[in-house]
Amino acid sequence: MILTCTPNPSVDHTLEVPELRLGGILRIRSPTTEAGGKGVNVSRALRAMGHATTAVLPVGGATGAELTSLLGDLHHVAVPIAGTTRKNFTLAEGDGTTTKLNSSGPELAPEEIDGLLETVEAELARGPEWLVASGSLPIGAPVDFYARLAKLAGSRGVPLALDTSGEPLEAAVAAGGNALLKPNREELSALAGRDMETVGDVARAAGTAVARGNRAVLVTLGPHGAVLAEADGTWWGQGPSVVPRSTVGAGDCALAGYLSADGSPEGRLRRAVAWGAAAVALPGTTVPGPEDLRAESVRVVADPPASWRLDDL
Repeated sequence: MILTCTPNPSVDHTLEVPELRLGGILRIRSPTTEAGGKGVNVSRALRAMGHATTAVLPVGGATGAELTSLLGDLHHVAVPIAGTTRKNFTLAEGDGTTTKLNSSGPELAPEEIDGLLETVEAELARGPEWLVASGSLPIGAPVDFYARLAKLAGSRGVPLALDTSGEPLEAAVAAGGNALLKPNREELSALAGRDMETVGDVARAAGTAVARGNRAVLVTLGPHGAVLAEADGTWWGQGPSVVPRSTVGAGDCALAGYLSADGSPEGRLRRAVAWGAAAVALPGTTVPGPEDLRAESVRVVADPPASWRLDDL
């Protein structure tokens, strides 16, 4: 079982439009509403592929009730809060370009933060294979929230996979103790303080994170594939060509794919790329099922040349 924690979940509305034209009248097609938040997306993707998962998330207000309803039969533990769960909106254009309108979400009181941590700790006692900590932090959460989760997971011998950005990512990387970090290209650039232009740039930035006590770094690169870096090697993976429909949640599906696989780094990267590519071809934050995967079409290269330019991949 893979446990996920989403401290700032949402109800996600996706509106597909042929082209976004500011000031114009847009005809919406295929609107979708899904339970959202990065950890929730990971759990949804795992469940769709037949893997056991439990999602821990704070919920409150009418939107929180809607979110709980949208989760359906996904096993979850809801932590009640006084505030109202947020709503997010995505405009998806015909060429796959997405524009996201994300609200900051409710403010959590100190006792609500403690309640969330205590709930995760109780679920860790059940012995999950992984703890996934994902997404932005709600107002009121300390910047070291994810570092505290890493300590809780470490005390139970459970590896932690982290997908966040900004100060929370910086704090967690500095604290170490993460089995996997999953930034995208922009997040890794912000962490390193420089642009990621080549595979060598990614490997060096990831190596810095590994040297601080983090085991592996999976960097998703959108249409340019993904790079997996560990202390003893670097791998690049490229998925099959797909017609993009929505990129929202694709990174979460890639993380779920990585966690679903056992064995070699190459095998984990192959699954990650296949799951992410499949998600891009689906509307909104729809997660792929087994029938959507094309893992045999994923190319993985061990120790790719450091000079390879990411935009050329």
